[in-house]
Amino acid sequence: MDDKWMSMKEICEYLGASHDTVRNWINKKDMPAVKLGGCWKFKTSQVDEWVAETSSRRNTPVGKCRKNASGEMEK
Repeated sequence: MDDKWMSMKEICEYLGASHDTVRNWINKKDMPAVKLGGCWKFKTSQVDEWVAETSSRRNTPVGKCRKNASGEMEK
């Protein structure tokens, strides 16, 4: 397993996300990151684990729910 530190640019490419999205994940979703000398650094193994944990907490993919006739959410 390659367990290296990645820069913000590298982690954005790795995850296919924008710089702003990754910053939001750090601030609002507790994405594992360390700020060293003003630059964010990410350990790939920690990010992979965070992604797995975050995605496993989601019960239904985005856009797959709808309200039934009584106003309740259903899959």
